[in-house]
Amino acid sequence: MLENGKKRIEVGDGAAIPTKKDMGLFTAWRIAFFGAIALLGWLVYYIPDPYLTILKFVPDGIVVTFKVTVGAILLALVIGLIAGLGRVAHNPIINGIASLYVEVIRGIPLLVQIFYIYYALGRIVKVPDMLSAIIAMAICYGAYMGEVFRAGIQSIPKGQMEAALTLGMSRGQAMYHVIVPQAFKVVLPPVGNEFIALLKDSSLVSILAVADLLRRGREFASESFTYFETYTVIALIYLIITLFFSKLIGIMEERINAGR
Repeated sequence: MLENGKKRIEVGDGAAIPTKKDMGLFTAWRIAFFGAIALLGWLVYYIPDPYLTILKFVPDGIVVTFKVTVGAILLALVIGLIAGLGRVAHNPIINGIASLYVEVIRGIPLLVQIFYIYYALGRIVKVPDMLSAIIAMAICYGAYMGEVFRAGIQSIPKGQMEAALTLGMSRGQAMYHVIVPQAFKVVLPPVGNEFIALLKDSSLVSILAVADLLRRGREFASESFTYFETYTVIALIYLIITLFFSKLIGIMEERINAGR
């Protein structure tokens, strides 16, 4: 959703980012976040076997999940910015290439892309599993980021570009010094949503034997046959992490809006 008047874009998938409207004592975010922590703590304290054992087994997977997510989101931001600039370019060739990339990538499921990148790169050069996973997720989310940046750039009033051109800047200089910096502030909420969605989708890389949080949980469950207990802990950890980051992004958004 694009609201030109408020320069706010709401697209993407992921946990809702809390705003000032969600600052009450019993908000959905607080109930979900502290409820998940309380439930996990209660299970570990009163039923340490197997819940405490599971919790001690998965920290390595949490670190790997963060590495994949941060690596993929940083690369996706670069790809998305290039794609977004290409989508608003006046050059028909550049615009066509960027549009084709967005349309093709968005039309293929992420899991298929992960398999394709992993096996396609594997036939050319030996690439570590984690790097293949990061590249596949970055290419996929780069297409979505491209649409976010396109909407953000187009939300900046045309008068800003015209004023920059009047001052003697080229279109490239105007885009770099005037348009893109303003667009970054506008796209922060949807980029935050994409980060949270990517964090959740990072569980798909476990299919490549990357030892992320879900993979570590699967290993424990297959050895102990405690499937219900293991996936309960995994789900609670994912919930706590995504809610924590949604709150963090909400705070960043409020501070940026306050500084405008």
